Formats: sequence, C-alpha cells, structure tokens
Amino acid sequence: MKSVIADNLVKTYNKGNVKALDGLSLDVEEGTVLSVLGPNGAGKTTTVRILATLLTPNSGSATVGGIDVIKHPEKVRQIIGLSGQYAAVDETLTGWDNLVMFGRLYHLNKKAAIKRADELLERFSLTDSAKRPIKTYSGGMRRRLDLAASLIVQPKVLFLDEPTTGLDPRGRQEMWGVIEELVKGGVTLLLTTQYLEEADQLADDIVVIDHGKVIARGTSDALKREVGGERLEVVVDHADISKTLEIVARVSGNKASLDEGLRRISAPVSTGSMALMEVLRSMDSEGIHALDVGLKRPSLDDVFMSLTGHAAEVEEVK
Repeated sequence: MKSVIADNLVKTYNKGNVKALDGLSLDVEEGTVLSVLGPNGAGKTTTVRILATLLTPNSGSATVGGIDVIKHPEKVRQIIGLSGQYAAVDETLTGWDNLVMFGRLYHLNKKAAIKRADELLERFSLTDSAKRPIKTYSGGMRRRLDLAASLIVQPKVLFLDEPTTGLDPRGRQEMWGVIEELVKGGVTLLLTTQYLEEADQLADDIVVIDHGKVIARGTSDALKREVGGERLEVVVDHADISKTLEIVARVSGNKASLDEGLRRISAPVSTGSMALMEVLRSMDSEGIHALDVGLKRPSLDDVFMSLTGHAAEVEEVK
C-alpha cells in the first residue's frame, strides 16, 4: 500500500518565472523509507512542504495516508509529523516547556503532554538540559528537540527535511538509530538529506531529482550499478598529474577525472585488477610513483555527479 503519492506536481514562484517543481511524481510504500536526493535548488524542500500541506501546488495532486493534501489538509495534519531544515521551537522557553506546549497544541491533556515530553526528552538524550532555555542549546541539541516535537502524536507518516544538519558524527548516528526504530514500528518516512551516506544507511528506495523532476529512482545498489563497475583511483605528485591522466584514460577507455586538491585521478574501469596492474606498469615505465592507488565501488556521490553534474548541497528555503 502506498502511504504517500505525488502525481505530476508543478510549483512555480515569481509569477511563474521560477519553476521549483516541474511535473514531479513519486510514491512511498507503507512502512518504508524513501530518500529524496538532489542538488541545491532541485525542489526537495518544496516537495516536502506540499506533502505536509504547507504549500499548495499550481497543478498536480498528492495524497498522504490516502487523504488528499489539497482537499483535506486538516485531516493530513492529524497523521503526519514534520521536522524541517530549521528548528521550529521557541528559544525563550525551555526544552521541556516547548514539548509540553506542542503536546497541548496537539490537544493532549496536561498530564499526557507532560508524560510525552518526559519520554521524548529521555529518548533524545535531552533530560539533563530539559529545563534550560533553547537559546542556550547547541545546533545539534535543537535538531534533536525539533525531531522530538514532530513525534508528539506518534505520526503514521513522517517528513524529515535535512534531519541531521548540524549534528556531529555521534549525534548523527544516534539520530539514525531513532529513525530506524520508528520505521520498525511502522512509520512511513520521506527523508531529504545532504548526506549521501545517510541515504545509504536508511533508505529502502532513493529518488534523485534535479530541476524539479525525478531523474532516477532505485535502491542504493541499483543506482550505483547504473554508474558502472569499479573505479580506479590514483594519487600522485603534482608534477605527475598530466601524464597520469593520460595513462588512466588510455587504460580505462574512459575520460579520467581529477580532484586537484587531493591530486587524485579516477576513472571507471571494466576490467578491475587487470586495469590496475596495467596502469601501474605504465606509470612505472614513465618513472611515476603512485602515492596511493586502488579500486573502489561507485558511491552515491558518484551517482550524484553522474546524474546531475553537481555535488549534493543543502537546499535553500524558498
């Protein structure tokens, strides 16, 4: 069963001169995680805002939990949670006060709101700072509190827009654990992220969008296979870059790319270790010493660059 369906969504700004979504369609199977990836300005946040009833599309349709987001937004809001790019909390209140307030806004009685606030503060390791004003919280603490607020009513569908922005590696791992626990409990999740390893870790399915359109969809492994087989990578001194580029391109039969900062030259190869050995022999005959060399499987970064020609970045809010 599809918990989320978006069909041919179009959203324009500036009197139609800027098209944020251009016929975007996607769906999310109940109890799964769909990760939406795309470069800056691709339309990720706009998609989330339409599905969460915060924006109305110019055309197209969408349902969440079988409910039309345009005709019955109030019913959609009863079954969803949303954590946006920026923490939606009151900085003058304490963390505890914020969660109790959110509980009351969701029509919990005072006792139930306090109980739920205490549960969520413990779950997100915020109990010790519960009575401190939000303005004293770090960025990571605010992110955790914001996600906690989106879980007040235990939603059936959860929209997370860049949920781990500002978290350190430990905080990100903790957040991943919470997300995985929610999905195991039956929550359907649509996730946008700038961290490709996050999609790799959490997503059952991945959608790549660019210029407001879906340009690819599949599992992480399937998308990586589309890029090709293994990639050969060689790191050399600056003086040897030009000649090494020629060698890698000739042996691989593909255009070699260069990361100038890392002095790393790479190209997709179909013959794996055979290509690696041939490159090393050719470099040796030219008197070139490899500082580092190896083969690796394509990453989601490679998929991104191959499909969009851009790196993944945080999307600006419209």
